[in-house]
Amino acid sequence: VLTVVGSRSESEARRTGKPRGSLAVRGLYVGFGRSCFEKAAELARRVNVDLLDEPIQKAVVYLEPEEFRTTWLGNKAVYRTRMAMADGGELLILAPGLERFGEDREIDALIRKHGYRPGAEIRRRVEADRELQEALSAAAHLIHGSSENRFTVRYCPGPGVSREEIESVGYEWGNLSDALERYDIKNLKLGWNTMADGERIFFVPNPALGLWAEKKRFLE
Repeated sequence: VLTVVGSRSESEARRTGKPRGSLAVRGLYVGFGRSCFEKAAELARRVNVDLLDEPIQKAVVYLEPEEFRTTWLGNKAVYRTRMAMADGGELLILAPGLERFGEDREIDALIRKHGYRPGAEIRRRVEADRELQEALSAAAHLIHGSSENRFTVRYCPGPGVSREEIESVGYEWGNLSDALERYDIKNLKLGWNTMADGERIFFVPNPALGLWAEKKRFLE
């Protein structure tokens, strides 16, 4: 049984009375064999993969506090947008519910020890660290959460995680209150937005619901 869900568009939200960006079922597939999976995957590609004609210089991603309390889950903001980010761009992650890095104590400790580093560095650390060798899922997560030094990742956490903690794992820190004041998520739509001062941003209200990529990068 496979379900494909997607975000409601602004016009769909007005028509149905449901919140903009809320989830709607786009397809339900029940069956045996590969064809059922392939049909669901094709719909998911059309619904959830957004190919952009230009790269994103500034992305703003919001992490719902009830859903995203760790970077283990919240870093979907990084690996779901990385193929769309411009070199030298900035990914601003608004994370009011962030409480820790890992979903459990052991993974949390490994993230704090090694941080989010480029793939080559994490591979070297795997060779040198027995704990990381025995937790390859954590090593993969550390790589997926890195921008590979291609763009800036700036986390804006709530009171549960300090500036020092954010910076210790390789991210830039941002002030959440200031960021929410500037980027009012209630007035931003999914995708491109132009701020009052002319700044152009790409807003993602929930990174779990899609994958964004610059078209030429995705097709290479």
